[in-house]
Amino acid sequence: MTSTAATRGAPVALLLAAGGGRRLGLGPKALLPYRGRPLIEHALTVLREGGCTELFVVLGAGADEVAAGAGLDGCTLVRNPGWASGMGSSLRLGLEALPPGAPAALVSLVDTPGVSPAAVARMLTAHQQGARLAAAAYRGRRGHPVLIGAEHWTEAARGAVGDAGARALLTARADELTLVECGDVAVADDIDTPEAWARWSG
Repeated sequence: MTSTAATRGAPVALLLAAGGGRRLGLGPKALLPYRGRPLIEHALTVLREGGCTELFVVLGAGADEVAAGAGLDGCTLVRNPGWASGMGSSLRLGLEALPPGAPAALVSLVDTPGVSPAAVARMLTAHQQGARLAAAAYRGRRGHPVLIGAEHWTEAARGAVGDAGARALLTARADELTLVECGDVAVADDIDTPEAWARWSG
């Protein structure tokens, strides 16, 4: 049985939300309070408003707490017991969990609150126009979200070690990568330090 997204040929959204925020010291990143709700809810709203209809979420740090404390209805949850090893393990598990027949995954990170629905929509448009490997760009510099066609999932998983995520794949296939400029509609910042969080939470 194929998924709805696969039937339509639409990318499946894959939100990586397993990080423990150790450098922040505020608990799981997914539950950081942002605009009156958990950060993970903001990230899911952005994906939905940008046009994603099928969402997979990888949880790790405080997975039970996140699942109970955030509105994750309508999402398929994937738990990563090895989340402390880095983002790579979350990407591997997330890709393994995606439905057979899905044409591509739009990979987004929970700690990039500056990513906007408009940026997500541009990535989906790039896929509709034939892109099989694409990344949002900010003034020409590669960032997130990242679109990975299904034919690249095995290679992406093989190179996803430590905190590298899809970096190895994107570097190895740079000549096939479509950069989708989003700097006019989104901000690339991720939240890895107390200073970065202060800029977003203030």
